[in-house]
Amino acid sequence: MNNKWDLSDFRPFVEDILKQWQVPGVAIAIVQNNQTILCEGFGLRNVEQNLPVTEETVFPIASCTKAFTAMTLGLLVDEGKLDWDQPIREILPSFQLQDKWATEQMTARDLLTHRSGLPRHDLLWYASNFDRQDIFRRLRYLEPSRSFRSTFQYQNMMYMVAGILVEEITGMSWEKFVQNRIFEPLGMNHSNLSTEVTQQLDNFASPYIYQKQQLQKIPFFKADGENDAIGPAGNINSCVQDMVLWLKLHLNGGKLEEQPFILAETLAQMHTPQIFESPTKNQLGQEFISYGLGWSPCSHKGKVLIEHGGAIDGFASLVSFMPQDHLGVVVLSNGDVSHNLIPALISYTIYDRLLNLEPTDWNGIFTTQQREREEAKKRSQEKAVVEQKKDAPPSHSIESYLGEYEHPGYGIVSIRMVDEQLEMVMNDKLTLPIVHCYYDIFEANFVQWDNRIKFSFSTDLKGNIASLTTQVEPAVKDIVFTKKPDRKLTEKSFLQQFVGVYEFESVGSTITIALKNETLTATFQGYRENVLIPVQGTEFNFQGLSGLSIEFQSDENGQFTKALYVSLNAVFILKKRG
Repeated sequence: MNNKWDLSDFRPFVEDILKQWQVPGVAIAIVQNNQTILCEGFGLRNVEQNLPVTEETVFPIASCTKAFTAMTLGLLVDEGKLDWDQPIREILPSFQLQDKWATEQMTARDLLTHRSGLPRHDLLWYASNFDRQDIFRRLRYLEPSRSFRSTFQYQNMMYMVAGILVEEITGMSWEKFVQNRIFEPLGMNHSNLSTEVTQQLDNFASPYIYQKQQLQKIPFFKADGENDAIGPAGNINSCVQDMVLWLKLHLNGGKLEEQPFILAETLAQMHTPQIFESPTKNQLGQEFISYGLGWSPCSHKGKVLIEHGGAIDGFASLVSFMPQDHLGVVVLSNGDVSHNLIPALISYTIYDRLLNLEPTDWNGIFTTQQREREEAKKRSQEKAVVEQKKDAPPSHSIESYLGEYEHPGYGIVSIRMVDEQLEMVMNDKLTLPIVHCYYDIFEANFVQWDNRIKFSFSTDLKGNIASLTTQVEPAVKDIVFTKKPDRKLTEKSFLQQFVGVYEFESVGSTITIALKNETLTATFQGYRENVLIPVQGTEFNFQGLSGLSIEFQSDENGQFTKALYVSLNAVFILKKRG
């Protein structure tokens, strides 16, 4: 280490940063000229038990995983089993997006460079238990916000597709491929791909957030190995002792103990800018910011810096290196302070000191950024309170809004009343408390992301609550979830009550209601059979016949003995034959 900044100076610096930013612990490793000059922990991995962070403490590294996924594809490129620019439909014919051109032309290079045209759409995976193939099938229902290959837009699910590509080519799961082809050869013996496994270890970091002026321990975001959909985008758990081996592989041009682990030209593709990010994102005086394959090549005071950050509930990380200066840094932390501010602050300070660069007060810069973010959030919350209007009640009774609403991509949103508190539940995984704002506008409080989600309800032509509209992905139009019928309207035992022949009292003709599998059908005397689509209560619409519906009605004994048939211009009473 440079004589202007030795370890006795560095340790107090890190301890002061942890204290100021309310981060429990951090692990740091520095590699210079193929030598590990620092590899140790600072602070606590578990505050409640007063357990220290060490060089072997395992942290989720979140999106730093993406570089590993790029490496899996690179190894297959070296073996001639994949070409960076080969349309992936040649390997995955069922791959489909809304954009037909993107569907047909998407390559492995496109998957890894965030230029699919899709924005993040993160709630699809974060707020669901969908498996990898289920999300893969749902991609076709997600709206793009840019044209294919035109713009950098960070996107986790395309890395999931890259993992599926590995699985299709090799016949083994992405997780097994990473374990067999990367972890084991490199000797990354503490690393794994499941937070369930991590929590069984003797030495792992617990997740914390600093919220409402206090440090709070939170649950791990569940990332359960091969059962987790988004694994190839962010499921690796590692320690700085292992990550040093990963850094050295990249700093040594893809060589492992002087033997090629991956071809130098393949590795160079990962480190080379493939698409440039918007200049508006450049807040740190960098000459350029770009994205390669699983890495973000950029500049740091005139030097080439290759980095990737990661953030998931209660954790933040940054892996970076300067290839021309043979210098690399890994910082893993268990404090979710606006994603990876702390890892960046520490890493950039290390580069400045070790390379005798003009000093920058990174702590001051990031403190200002954080304050501005908090002030913006506060203004947003104050505005939300002002927007709540007591003299603007909802149009329906609260019970009318309860139920399940579905989008073919995002899945099911449930509106429930629990202990007199309205809740929004996304795919039986993420539960958010709800407050009424005005009329049919409500707001869900996303505590974990310190964010609020507004949504509105709409009615059909009969005045029934029919849909929920919300901005879960700000880059596209509001997303509409259609209200599902009561679950009992798809249960065979309940539907059986409606089966029979009904007579038009004033006309004399009949309509026959039958049950086929779990679907009701209606056949007018002398006409073809029509499928009935459940609406709500005991009301059904005629499939493909706008304006036609039938509602079954029960007598005082609870027996369904008649029905109302609604046509475009009239309502008919039907009596069930005994």
